[in-house]
Amino acid sequence: MRGLLLQADSGIPIHFILKSQLDEWLTSQSAITQTVITSAKTNNAKLFLIPDMQSSGLSSVVCLVDSLDSMWLAGDLAKQLPKGVYQLQGEEQFVEQQAFSFVLGAYQFSVYKSAAKVEAQLALEDSAMLERVTQSAQAIYLVRDLVNTPAADMMPQHLAETMSELAERFDGKFTQLIGDELLEHNYPTIHMVGRASDNKPRLLDLVWGDDSHPKLTLVGKGVCFDSGGLDLKPASGMRNMKKDMGGAAHVIGLAQMIMAANLPVRLRVMVPAVENAVSKNAFRPGDVIKTRKGITVEIDNTDAEGRLVLCDALAEAQSETPDLLVDFATLTGACRVALGTELPGFFSTDNEVAAQLVEYGMKSQDPVWQLPLFDQYKELFKSDVADIANCGSSPFGGAITAALYLKEFVQPEQTPWIHFDVMAWNVRALPGRPVGGEGLGLRATFDYLVNRYQG
Repeated sequence: MRGLLLQADSGIPIHFILKSQLDEWLTSQSAITQTVITSAKTNNAKLFLIPDMQSSGLSSVVCLVDSLDSMWLAGDLAKQLPKGVYQLQGEEQFVEQQAFSFVLGAYQFSVYKSAAKVEAQLALEDSAMLERVTQSAQAIYLVRDLVNTPAADMMPQHLAETMSELAERFDGKFTQLIGDELLEHNYPTIHMVGRASDNKPRLLDLVWGDDSHPKLTLVGKGVCFDSGGLDLKPASGMRNMKKDMGGAAHVIGLAQMIMAANLPVRLRVMVPAVENAVSKNAFRPGDVIKTRKGITVEIDNTDAEGRLVLCDALAEAQSETPDLLVDFATLTGACRVALGTELPGFFSTDNEVAAQLVEYGMKSQDPVWQLPLFDQYKELFKSDVADIANCGSSPFGGAITAALYLKEFVQPEQTPWIHFDVMAWNVRALPGRPVGGEGLGLRATFDYLVNRYQG
């Protein structure tokens, strides 16, 4: 995103005009503006480039919109506008929102193919606004890049490199446990899920901030590719499983936002990173594993592996009794069935925290939705040979049973817990949001954290 934003007090003005007010607005505009818009609007055009009669450039850009309430009005502009420096017109909050959508709309994943260069630039006069937009956009770009990268180039060791670089950049501390070290340090489920792969399983651990500050812990599911294991996925279900480390990408992106903003927290980020592969030593349906917490789990389905790697990490996270514990995971298709792909669901053991998350999501136009931790469904994952099974006996309520499984490994009476079940992927192109990897619920969570820890 380098070069998209610059600090300047002028540029070609971009006006957003309500369709219902266009005729009235035109009466006060120049003759050339009236001519261009009047002649083109019969073709249902929404974007008008007004030429500068004194030069070969533009005098202004006019965008016709139905409402001014959406933050995504500028989401397609970066790729539509010709080379030049532009400036958004409007109130401060409106300008900041549209600047953010402008930058997100310029995103291209061009590691493996060339892409047309985006040459439009946006001028922001306020340096603080420029910094906020840059920090937020960089985090979303990071999440998108991590999720979009093919699994061959985004295995546990590559996630480790990303977190190590992030720790170095912000003066944090990064450590990792690799392969059999996981057994030596009692992380059996992470090792079990990842042991069949040539890419050794790892627990990645980043710590940042002042130890005297409140402890905030993030845990992200880092299944770098999910074949389903011995309960093999069909081809259609396996096609996009490079995105199954989307939870890890989310907590890495959120960590970058937190550290860049220098929030007064002692941050810990844990990513159990594995590939769920098939080999002679792959774990099997019917196996029983004793987890880090001591709870025994019967493997009902090897394709319910995300909750297995998460449970050991959550147990370790809880051992420090953090002030707040948040995890992100691409965990269940059931959540997508319930809410679709663009509205991330979350569960929380603290209803006040949950209500505030929903509120901040609405304010930031990064909506999230609370689902219930309905304890009655715990009966669905009981086992005859172990304390619990790793998935429910019924296909119904799958997102809830997965969340209830994870809840067994935290202590809500000591620590508020938030569990996000996200898609991490745009299945359709929307303004500012191209098809592919996406950060969902991050801005809502970050705004909540800013309010919680900065007031």
